[in-house]
Amino acid sequence: MTAQLATISKPQTAPALTGARQIGLTPQSIDEALRMAEIMSKASIVPKDYQGNPGNILVAIQWGAEIGLPPLQAMQNLAVINGRPALWGDAVIALVRGSGLLDSIHEEITGDVATCTVKRRGEPPASRSFSVEDAKRAGLYGKQGPWQQYPKRMLQMRARAWALRDIFPDVLRGVHVAEEAQDMPNERPMGPAEVIPTEPATSRTEAVKAALAGRSKAKVATTTPTPVAAPDAPQEDGPDLPMVLTLIRDAGTEEELHGAGEMAGRLTSTADKDAARAAYKARAKAMKAEAEEEARLEREAIQAEDLGEEAK
Repeated sequence: MTAQLATISKPQTAPALTGARQIGLTPQSIDEALRMAEIMSKASIVPKDYQGNPGNILVAIQWGAEIGLPPLQAMQNLAVINGRPALWGDAVIALVRGSGLLDSIHEEITGDVATCTVKRRGEPPASRSFSVEDAKRAGLYGKQGPWQQYPKRMLQMRARAWALRDIFPDVLRGVHVAEEAQDMPNERPMGPAEVIPTEPATSRTEAVKAALAGRSKAKVATTTPTPVAAPDAPQEDGPDLPMVLTLIRDAGTEEELHGAGEMAGRLTSTADKDAARAAYKARAKAMKAEAEEEARLEREAIQAEDLGEEAK
């Protein structure tokens, strides 16, 4: 069984909702919009969601202005679902027809499938379908409400929404169709962002000291002391020569080099100390040369800049 729902083949040339046919008051400034919203909020014939709420009226007027709806039509046809604006299906098709871009639209239900075929001016026809099987897969078919009362109408609205939003995105500006938005799951709040405290940066020297201290404490905790008449305090592990030489080589500031020198003083072997002392002197000399070179380059850059200013 095939039920033809709507067919339009005559090109639409005159806007239905905007342009010359628009009748009524349209605010031209924010002051006019605020005054209009305040007056409307006190009226008893506006939708209940807007009564006593001029803020919502102002937002609805702005949304309507962006998609081509006059103020009262915006209030009548806009629905806020899950915090997002949506348009009822009849207003969606009215906007598309009034845009002058629609050549034809054909809606039909064949068996358990609703199909909407639209032709945009200058483009080939495009069809979108929504079936009972699609509704069941989405958990919609038989759902309490319109899906139980008017299942064919809901299939039609889904096919229409897909067709018009796909082919006329510039007209609808991304606004959802209300019949479709009602079936979307509510957005779950993500909760406050977790703040991860940042640890203060430590130098390589401090990290090595901490590691050595940890090794010393672990050794004291796991080693059974031999009973003696006068036990001595446990001795901390000292650094080895490769570690100290690496600290000296990687030192980039005087503070880091000084820390590496303190570690070198804890070496137990005289030969290791001599090697560390030689490396320390060589690194200090290299750092001094690097600092002098940087200062020279900076002076030359300043002089070049001064000469350039004088030449001007």
